[in-house]
Amino acid sequence: MDANALSVIRVRRPAAAAPQGRWSVEAVQELLDLPFDELMFRAQTVHRAHWPARDIELATLLSVKTGGCPENCGYCPQSAEFDTGVKAQKLMSVEEVTRAAQAAKDAGATRFCMGAAWRAPKDRDIEKVAELIQAVKGLGMQSCATLGMLESHQAQALREAGLDYYNHNLDTAPEYYGDVVDTRSYQDRLDTLAHVRAAGIRVCCGGIVGMGEAPVHRAGLLAQLANLDPYPESVPINSLVRVPGTPLADSEPIDPLDFVRVIAVARILMPQARVRLSAGRQQLGEPVQALCFLAGANSIFYGDKLLVTGNPDADADRRLLDKLGYGTRQVQVTQHEHGAHA
Repeated sequence: MDANALSVIRVRRPAAAAPQGRWSVEAVQELLDLPFDELMFRAQTVHRAHWPARDIELATLLSVKTGGCPENCGYCPQSAEFDTGVKAQKLMSVEEVTRAAQAAKDAGATRFCMGAAWRAPKDRDIEKVAELIQAVKGLGMQSCATLGMLESHQAQALREAGLDYYNHNLDTAPEYYGDVVDTRSYQDRLDTLAHVRAAGIRVCCGGIVGMGEAPVHRAGLLAQLANLDPYPESVPINSLVRVPGTPLADSEPIDPLDFVRVIAVARILMPQARVRLSAGRQQLGEPVQALCFLAGANSIFYGDKLLVTGNPDADADRRLLDKLGYGTRQVQVTQHEHGAHA
């Protein structure tokens, strides 16, 4: 999104904004550092210009293949390198996934996301996941998958199966990435995103805060996301769930108001994206979640679990949305519609 678009809503464009529509880290940091009321006003103004007020998308995430991942992501309880009590399991059957997707739909979810703990799937894995995608689409739901790194032909196969979104997070800023994981590179992430885009699948891409990063790294992550061309249609923002046994288990939690600031700036930088409250909502509590919605979040992961970590249950979410007077997005998805920490 061109930074000049901010002038449409009569707010001052940060002086450090880079030319040609690219956001500099300095410009993003200026937004993060605004007085809280000014930042919230700007974010809500952008949000109202691009989205219906009080419209929240409900998405459900299921771990269809759990544990045993060879990556060493410091936040992840599914890594084979860490003793977190998560047991490796094989890929779920079509019948199991269909039952879970139907239950999610019955509870109000419109997007069903499937996560598999692979570094990179094999072609035979893609064939099996294609069957899961078709089952979800058969229920009239949007489909999303997060399977690790993809080759271009694998992304194309997922597109042909009917996949609507592919999730592949950047996690953090490039400069901090090596402190979180060293079994893959930042460029590996960008390459997969490029394959997904080229295949015609919508991109779901965000990150995690509260991993011990400095504020400038949060600005760097947001700049990276906003400078993707185009920026992601879906942007999940996670607050680290500190899992015993992982290297980041003792990380200092992010200040709740700083988390809200990240949501607000994501909304300003990526006005037409669904900004999703993802992992860590259970720890935020209702007042902070309400501030996040005010800051422009308009999607939540819905259900009792995100991959292998806890999440507010559906009834609690419904009560909160009812308290706030919010509706939820209900969509009908055709067979051919395309466009944890997840």
